[in-house]
This record gives sequence, structure tokens and C-alpha cells, in this order.
Amino acid sequence: MILHAESFGEGEPIVFLHSGLQTGLTDFEYQRDYFKEQFQVIVPDLRGHGNSVTEDVSNFFEDSAKDLSESLEHLGIQSAHIVGASLGALVAIFFAKRFPGKVKSLTISGVTAEKPGDWTQLHEQEASNQQQLLQYEEATAYFDQLHNGNWRQFFEMAKHENWYPFEETKDLSSIDSPILYIAGEGNPNETRGVLYYPGKHDHVRVSIIPFASHLVHAEQAELHAKTLELFLSHVD
Repeated sequence: MILHAESFGEGEPIVFLHSGLQTGLTDFEYQRDYFKEQFQVIVPDLRGHGNSVTEDVSNFFEDSAKDLSESLEHLGIQSAHIVGASLGALVAIFFAKRFPGKVKSLTISGVTAEKPGDWTQLHEQEASNQQQLLQYEEATAYFDQLHNGNWRQFFEMAKHENWYPFEETKDLSSIDSPILYIAGEGNPNETRGVLYYPGKHDHVRVSIIPFASHLVHAEQAELHAKTLELFLSHVD
């Protein structure tokens, strides 16, 4: 499907892929304004989010990679810098592996490289938190106005313990483009990736951002943007 997307500025294309239950316009807001003076900033709504309405998230990551490919073609963009956070970073990994010629560089944050030993407990807690969120009318009303489709289907998807694509996150060797892995210091499972990825891939750069956790791009937006800018300045 062709994703709903907004575009800002002119120059080399850079695509920001939002985190779960956000949209292109509600996430990466600081980065959008920061980079639009030098880049063409593209902020799509991933499938099932915002105005990219679909009831099919059964094969979310594979389909989302295809969606992004078709959407870039629709916009006349041959290749772009891809930046993703959390759910968007997982989509970015799938996209970079399946459409390597369309990726100038890959920047990911909010990603766990290896399956943690206590994943079952972590997943149960996260699933419980999501179900509790559904009890708050204010929260559900917010997401109802943010998304034109059924956003609750993502909670159903995440109920399954094997929803997280560790088979994809643990090995980035098939991605030839330069990679930047960013982690917030407050998330130990993600900071482990700072040692894990460079030990296996010599084309991965890493950064730990202080005073941030899973959503480092939002919690420390300025530091995230400046780190990304430095990385891009070294991409051929």
C-alpha cells in the first residue's frame, strides 16, 4: 500500500519512521524541523497508523517494508537515509535488508539486538501495561483521534510473545549501508547492543545518549539530532 506521508524541505531525502501508535507528524518533531533546512524530510504514517488505514497487520514488518518501498517509488525517490525509532526502527531493519539499494544509511534506536533471558516476564509486563492503558478513557480518546483505523489491533499483535523479530535484529550483516545504532542509557537491554553490534559488524557506529531510555529520540531530541547529523556528515 502507498503510505500517507508528509514532506518538508528540499535536498537529499531522509525518512523518519515513527514509534508505535504515533504518526509521521506526532513523532520526530524536533528532528523534522532540525533537518528540513538541508534535507527533504519525509514522515510517513506506517500501516495501521494515522492516515495509512488498513485492517491487516498480520505480517506487519514484511508488509511495512514493501509499503515503504512502494511509497518511495510513488514519490519518485530512488534512495534515502532511513531513520527509525522503536517499531519504526524494526520496520527500517526489514526495509534495509529487503531493499538495500534504496538505503543510503540506516539509523535505529529503541531496538533490542538479542532476546533477553527474561523476555517472557518483560513481555508479560508490557502486555499488562497495554491492557491497563485501554482502561483510561483519556488515552483511548487521544489515540482514537490520532488514528483513522483500528489502533487497538497493535495491542492484539503484541500479545503474542514471539511478536518481536529477534531473528532480524540480531544480525545486520546483510545491510551494506552505514548503520548508526543509538541507545538511551536507561534501557539496559538496548545499551547491550552498543557492544553487540560493533563486535559483529564493522560498519556499525554506536552512541549511548544520557538521561534517556527507550524513546531516546523524543526524550533527548536535540542530542539525538546532533548525533544523527554527525553520522550523516561521514556518510559518502
